[in-house]
Amino acid sequence: MTGLALYRLPHEQQVTMVAQTEGEPQEFLSCEALNGQTGFVVAPFSISPDTPLILIRPDVVKTFKTVSDCFDGRNSLFPLEKQFVSIGETTCFDRGNTLRKCYASDFSRFFEHLRNGNFRKLVLSRCAEEPAIEGVTPMELFQRACQLYPRLFISLVYTPKSGLWLTATPEILLEGDGSEWRTIALAGTMKLEGDELLGEGEHMTWSTKNIQEQRYVATYLMGCLEQLAKNIREEGPRTVRAANLVHLRSDFTFTLLNNARVGDVLQMLHPTPAVCGLPKQETYSFILDNEHTPRLYYSGFMGPLNLSPVTLHHSPVTHLYVSLRCMQITSDRYRLYAGGGLLKDSIEELEWQETEAKLETMRQCIAIKRT
Repeated sequence: MTGLALYRLPHEQQVTMVAQTEGEPQEFLSCEALNGQTGFVVAPFSISPDTPLILIRPDVVKTFKTVSDCFDGRNSLFPLEKQFVSIGETTCFDRGNTLRKCYASDFSRFFEHLRNGNFRKLVLSRCAEEPAIEGVTPMELFQRACQLYPRLFISLVYTPKSGLWLTATPEILLEGDGSEWRTIALAGTMKLEGDELLGEGEHMTWSTKNIQEQRYVATYLMGCLEQLAKNIREEGPRTVRAANLVHLRSDFTFTLLNNARVGDVLQMLHPTPAVCGLPKQETYSFILDNEHTPRLYYSGFMGPLNLSPVTLHHSPVTHLYVSLRCMQITSDRYRLYAGGGLLKDSIEELEWQETEAKLETMRQCIAIKRT
């Protein structure tokens, strides 16, 4: 296999495998290049020759009724690199600084521009490393993620260019079947604790900062859709649960003016203010120049594009999700990623704690006790 993806959609049991058996997966330098394409997409935060947008050709598409059914004989399908795919980055790990000091440095630099009014919102991300669990395969990590997070989109994806990634994300970038399409504005984060874990976060009270952050994303999405779609309907915001966190979410449904131009839609949407900031182009450039560690395929997007289900008599479907709550996997380490939206009234310690809560999603996947 030269490219391989397993994925499970939210609130479903079945797992789908998409595999390319010959040749290298295609690489593109823009989302627009996805117009008319079919396969499994692996997109980075910043598309470049080092981190291209990758399309796994669907030479083999197979669906399993449950995650357990896809284990038989497939535990070794995903190769484990001995080290992270080299992108030439310099990280906090290389400098020998503590992760907390790196984050404080980044926060100070980001916050200055928010306080001065240069940007309305900036998303600051970071990563953390954990030792790999001896004897635990990527397939077992995928199975654990499916068990822990029935509400999330779970994927395990390998290509030689990107390396191996596990994702458990709540955020739809774009999905549809050609007749109706959908995206969401997801922002604002609070952690559920104690008795709150028994519910869906319906009694949580949102701060002005969280409400404003989510409204920025929703307004941006509406502005994009008005240029590319009709019959646009917005519902929300409402509180939704994702693992032990809750977010504010608005749902948009719409009809595209041209279903063959999905790549154009993705070019306009990605990256959304939920992972970047406002104004978009200026904050995007600032993030690339100022974050300690490159995001690589974190806060990009992935999922099946225009892919026909195994079930007959169904139209091709697209399920593209923003790559949040994810980690890159090698034979000896896991690199976990998380981020959060900053506004001019953000408080550093609270933002750090939010990233810690988000990292916990992947840490739970690797908290496997061997018997």
